Amino acid sequence: MSTKKKLILSNGTTIAYRATEGKTPGVIFLGGFMSNMNGQKALAIEKYCKSKGHAFVRFDYRGHGDSSEDIKSFTIGTGITDALSVLDTLTRGPQILIGSSMGGWIMMQMAMLRPLRIFGLIGIAAAPDFTERLIWGKLSEEEKTNFQKLGILKLPSKYYDTSQIITFNLIKDGRNHLILDQPITINKPIRLLHGMQDLDVPWQYSIDIQKLSVFNDVLVILVKDGDHRLSRQADLKRLFIEIDLLCKKDNGPIVRY
Repeated sequence: MSTKKKLILSNGTTIAYRATEGKTPGVIFLGGFMSNMNGQKALAIEKYCKSKGHAFVRFDYRGHGDSSEDIKSFTIGTGITDALSVLDTLTRGPQILIGSSMGGWIMMQMAMLRPLRIFGLIGIAAAPDFTERLIWGKLSEEEKTNFQKLGILKLPSKYYDTSQIITFNLIKDGRNHLILDQPITINKPIRLLHGMQDLDVPWQYSIDIQKLSVFNDVLVILVKDGDHRLSRQADLKRLFIEIDLLCKKDNGPIVRY
């Protein structure tokens, strides 16, 4: 396993990360909301990249895992800042971004802000605009009023022992980074893996991303019995195939299966 290190940002925020050296294109894993860099997918991708000799980085956003600050300080904007700092400081050459759930939103913003550094994108249950569509949009008017007054909303979590802490600032800031209300102009290969049994982020999200994409190299792979996490061995094998195919993309025609 790679050694845990810390990246210190200009404002003093520390971002915990683990990096493995290797060839390009490198791979950066972007986790979901309230996740950390030690999850099953992150570790499996690290092992796979190491076996293939590709550089790999996994990290914790501020307020997550071993990074500094509290989850209440996290917004989509700070997540993008943290991810760009990792890209700019810890990697060289073209990178494949793998974004899980919220990480799929952040990877798309990164691709728009650093197009020359991005080789391709792989979304796993990508959840752009989830703050607006899946949280704010599902609240009643009374719940919205109370949320704005209190500034905090606690939601039950299937994956963690503690409740999900949603700040109203997370919702407000998310509106500055919405993607699904306009054409998506990312001119990079995009692969979107999504389980059709996903109860957290509807698989139609991946279809929406594909429909909104101006460029054609966008492939949606729906897994009929797949859940939100897509972390079974068969799911991981499918992910590794897509990583491998993206890495070989410049070397001629692709034969997928």
